[in-house]
Amino acid sequence: MSIEPGTDPLNPIDNDTAWVATQIAEYVATDGASPQFRPGVPLLLLTVKGRQSGAWRRTALIYGEDEGRFVVVASRGGAPRHPVWYLNLRENSEVYVQVGARRFRATARTASQEEKPDLWAKLVAIYPEYADYQTKTDREIPVVILDPLDD
Repeated sequence: MSIEPGTDPLNPIDNDTAWVATQIAEYVATDGASPQFRPGVPLLLLTVKGRQSGAWRRTALIYGEDEGRFVVVASRGGAPRHPVWYLNLRENSEVYVQVGARRFRATARTASQEEKPDLWAKLVAIYPEYADYQTKTDREIPVVILDPLDD
């Protein structure tokens, strides 16, 4: 018996943007060894539950590490609105993460105003385009902390 995609966090619906879907498929097939977004720019897979549909959806994101937790940016390339995955995790903070071969549950939260500057600087050091994205939009681009719950 097969499980319908999206009804279980271990069988999510992948991002339907073609190049992101390709990244996800390669990432899953190689336990994160491929694809390489850019040299020195690491990717993780984030699975979140839809706030309206209830479906589990997965996307690939650039990440940084900070004191045993993982940090991502809800940039959407500097678009005026937040990415859907960010809106979803604000409603449902339990997420699933894959970093390389490691898969785990995590709690997601937006970095506080006190936490954000240091985390933002770390992420901009990994992917300098984030600084440009912030200049393209009036919204404050959120930094999201993913605190692992288990392995």
